[in-house]
Amino acid sequence: MLLSSSWMASPSRPNYALVSDITRTPSLSSRRIKDLSWFVDSNIIPCYSFPSLLKMAQQLQRKNQTLHCSASLHSNATLPRKDEIPVHGVSEKVIGVLGGGQLGRMLCQAASKLAIKIAILDPLVNCPASSLAYYHMVGNFDDSTTVQKFAKRCDVLTVEIEHVDVATLEILEQQGIDCQPRASTIRIIQDKYLQKVHFSQHGIPLPEFMQIDNLEGAKKAGDLFGYPLMIKSRKLAYDGRGNAVAKSAEELSSAIFALGGFERGLYVEKWAPFVKELSVVIARCRDNSMSCYPVVETIHKENICHIVKAPACVSWEIKNLATDVAYKAVSSLEGAGIFAVELFLTEDGQILLNEVAPRPHNSGHHTIESCKTSQFEQHLRAVLGLPLGDPSMITPAAIMYNILGEEEGEPGFYIANQLMQRALSISGAFVHWYNKPEMRKQRKMGHITIVGRSMGAVENLLSSTLDEASEKSAVEPRVGIIMGSDSDFPVMRDAAKVLDTFGVPYEIKIVSAHRTPHWMFSYASSAQERGIQIIIAGAGGAAHLPGMVASLTPLPVIGVPVRASTLDGIDSLLSIVQMPRGVPVATVAINNATNAGLLAVRMLGVADVDLLSRMSQFQEDTKKNVLSKAEKLEKDGWDLQ
Repeated sequence: MLLSSSWMASPSRPNYALVSDITRTPSLSSRRIKDLSWFVDSNIIPCYSFPSLLKMAQQLQRKNQTLHCSASLHSNATLPRKDEIPVHGVSEKVIGVLGGGQLGRMLCQAASKLAIKIAILDPLVNCPASSLAYYHMVGNFDDSTTVQKFAKRCDVLTVEIEHVDVATLEILEQQGIDCQPRASTIRIIQDKYLQKVHFSQHGIPLPEFMQIDNLEGAKKAGDLFGYPLMIKSRKLAYDGRGNAVAKSAEELSSAIFALGGFERGLYVEKWAPFVKELSVVIARCRDNSMSCYPVVETIHKENICHIVKAPACVSWEIKNLATDVAYKAVSSLEGAGIFAVELFLTEDGQILLNEVAPRPHNSGHHTIESCKTSQFEQHLRAVLGLPLGDPSMITPAAIMYNILGEEEGEPGFYIANQLMQRALSISGAFVHWYNKPEMRKQRKMGHITIVGRSMGAVENLLSSTLDEASEKSAVEPRVGIIMGSDSDFPVMRDAAKVLDTFGVPYEIKIVSAHRTPHWMFSYASSAQERGIQIIIAGAGGAAHLPGMVASLTPLPVIGVPVRASTLDGIDSLLSIVQMPRGVPVATVAINNATNAGLLAVRMLGVADVDLLSRMSQFQEDTKKNVLSKAEKLEKDGWDLQ
């Protein structure tokens, strides 16, 4: 077929033209000839890439002429040498992605910032990545012939799903095709039993496991490991598929039947008594350097990732242990890219590896808004050999909520649409819709990420988003003002007045160190999780409240010595100041809650430019007030009213 001036157009994908025999002409640059050779074999070229070519083709057709081309990807006569190709961006390489689902879509979004070209191979014409990709080849990513044809037109080949034809990847590597991560890694990962064997050989802590080939073997595993017993498919298991739990020997047959029987390839794992599921996303570059994202907690619903909390609310020791296990696991594999390591945290503080994904992962979606470099941009950097980005978080807390199909068809789309509209009205919420054409129950259709100053704050925002009847949530307090008795309130309200002036939300509570120690413990222990950032504690007499609270929370505590009936508050001041090493408490002058409020505003202003600006204005206003009084004194004299 000749190059046609009529092509497909739709709102969801770029225009395309059909092409067959095309020859080089003087008006086509060598770079465009290279681009053009992309889809000679598959007869598809993205029209937006070749406006001059289309114009020329239309002119030729009007003259009943034929445009021919014998350009070949491997022809030295038509392609410039690598060192002759001008570099106009961070990379001129085309990244080929096997799969065009939501992960491919978000890879394309990240690539657009750096003008990196992404080509996708996916069987669906309107797959999520189709409308955003530089190039979409329609075909199965597990078909050897199709994958080889696609790969030879890519500079780097990567995956957004591990269930591909790994034998073909091995052939491609032998032919010199750059596959990242390596085919050896994909082979290990796509078979969960081989994955377990591999990691056990490298000393990675795992739940106990064994292969089963028949019902008798399953019963022996049950006798050995006890119940409940986790039964898993070796291959094609993701998003809750391929897992079944047998709570007793009587349930083994039904669980095995639900997984498709032994011909599918099954193995069993001893039940891991975990208290939390964690995940660590790690980027590995071509030079084997690695960069690790903060540990997150994942919450599953019917074995599908439902919510991700970043960072995970676990101790520093557990975070380090989880990161160490993840590093060791990824170090045992080959190739560059993003790796997501799923982990179990057990009741006794152990970290056990569940499984690894050699691609961007659901537990890393929050990084688009919450981190300096998203996992998708990081994956592109890694496979291209570009410097890895900073993975640290730019917000104190983030929560990711998967939008799963609740109903089939249009009713499901309606429910999802209502949820997204509520999310769009929430400050700090970001909506991602994958544009999948078909709605099914429990299918991942999109996700919502909410960022904020504390996990408690973002959880409250998510709750209000999910609650159809919810009004906009109340402003979460940033400062906690506490006192041992209501008799301290006349002093402590001055701190509240200052916070009102600066628009800082706060809460006021009566918390006695001596009369309600359990309440004090509960308040101090939960303050950070609830979103409190600073505590102002007023106390008279023995004045134990500020110090006791400071020993229970990592938050800064400002003590306000309140003048009591005896000793003029000196005893309170000394009690607050004389804290043991390791329990710091800031303090102000006796009864000076105003300064406590101002100090709290200054502390918050370190990470809040608006508050910092308002504090500067406050200081300027104070200066003007003093100068005005000085001018009045100089003008009118000291004895005038």
